[in-house]
Amino acid sequence: MAITIKDIAREAGVSHATVSRALHDHPAISSETIEKIKRLAARMGYVPNASARGLKTRRSRALGVIVSNIDDPFWSEVLQGVDEVLHPTGYSLFIAATHRDEQREKEVVQTMVQRGVEGVILCAPQFSQEQNRILQSYGLATTIVNNEGASDASYLVFNDDVHGIRLLTRHLIALGHARIAYLGNQRGGRTTIERETGFREEMRAAGLAVDERCVYLAPEGTPPGGLKGAQHLLTLDDPPTAILCYNDNMAIGVYAALHQSGRSVPHDISVAGYDDIAIAPYLIPPLTTLRQSKRELGAEAANLMLRILAARGESGGLPAPQKLRLQGELVVRGSTAPPRC
Repeated sequence: MAITIKDIAREAGVSHATVSRALHDHPAISSETIEKIKRLAARMGYVPNASARGLKTRRSRALGVIVSNIDDPFWSEVLQGVDEVLHPTGYSLFIAATHRDEQREKEVVQTMVQRGVEGVILCAPQFSQEQNRILQSYGLATTIVNNEGASDASYLVFNDDVHGIRLLTRHLIALGHARIAYLGNQRGGRTTIERETGFREEMRAAGLAVDERCVYLAPEGTPPGGLKGAQHLLTLDDPPTAILCYNDNMAIGVYAALHQSGRSVPHDISVAGYDDIAIAPYLIPPLTTLRQSKRELGAEAANLMLRILAARGESGGLPAPQKLRLQGELVVRGSTAPPRC
């Protein structure tokens, strides 16, 4: 159930009239009480919009999309897939970014409800279960793309990260590399765990040992994160002959670190990324990577949302839970080659 003024009043031990006045900054209410009530309302997930209570029956023809960062090239392509499906159907999109900030998550949820959206597509990999619960308490249809905590989600579209990283690791091993580094992302959550798992599984299957010094989680999955990770790997007395990156953004930073150290790709060290973002084929040398079907991820999430909304409109119920697993494609370019003898 959606949080109401009466719920807040009961929690605060005051009348619902006091809560209503506090939320509207009534001069008869002390500033201390106003601040206390507003903090409590925010913590409980209250949205001061009467229209939210009618979301289950009202058709706004609007949908929300929540992403971690709008400027991430991976998610921008996912958004393109969402828009390509939903635009012809007449739905408007409200897009908001969380920047992986819990307070911003709460604000985004409130904004979506106030906008009267019928459903939300979650493209924020670490969006909290609590905020997801609040969205659903307002009767909003929810589909999830690659979400870290989505194991219990009913409607989910995700990339098979274990399979994808194993393809990349297998490619490097086939070239003759035995000393391979995995450069992960501390903030990658489930995704970085699964990719590291796939890397270790493929190395084990090939009978190769993993040097734990060559498994490094950078502070973030960005070019600066890749730069820092590669700089660490280059300090080892026996650096890896190949570096497998959590994503293409980190590979860009690895390129920079290798260039700064006087090394070349792939002559000295091979580099592989993950995602196949738009810039990957234009790097020098072009980046070997795992091509995720980013637009397909977005398109499938949008189609799933339409099926949920259609079922609600016809019977008031929901379709059977659906979890769609997509597999990427290995794309071999000039950044990987056999190791130097």
